[in-house]
Amino acid sequence: MNRFLTKDFLSGAMFIAFGLLALYYGQNLAIGTTVRMGPGYVPRMLALIMMGLGAVISIVALVSGAEPVEKPKWKPITLVTIGIICFALLFERAGLLPALVVLILISSLGGEEFKLTEVIANMVVLAIVCTVVFKIGLGMNISIVRGVW
Repeated sequence: MNRFLTKDFLSGAMFIAFGLLALYYGQNLAIGTTVRMGPGYVPRMLALIMMGLGAVISIVALVSGAEPVEKPKWKPITLVTIGIICFALLFERAGLLPALVVLILISSLGGEEFKLTEVIANMVVLAIVCTVVFKIGLGMNISIVRGVW
């Protein structure tokens, strides 16, 4: 039973589960052929590849054995999830910059160490990169700060 509770086996099982989920949700999409691909061709192939990799990872984990799964750390899981939810709620209402600041601040609180200077540096760098990539580079119609830019 301990072989089934290893990190590698469970990650392989997760790949297989995601592949099956993708196949289920993409079952109504037309596949087409390799020459004339339909909208379901690439998702189906990616799902099959993911399931194959999951099977290989799981079999290797069963044969060779791996390190056991450790107990989940609830503080990082909870704070990162709360940060993502806050980002989603703030993005439309306040803009990209405030949503990023809140996401980074809340997610950083979930770590082992919290250094305010590193968090501020992350905020500045990610704000610049996201602005350059999404607003300027891709020309997306998003607000950086709602009502300002």
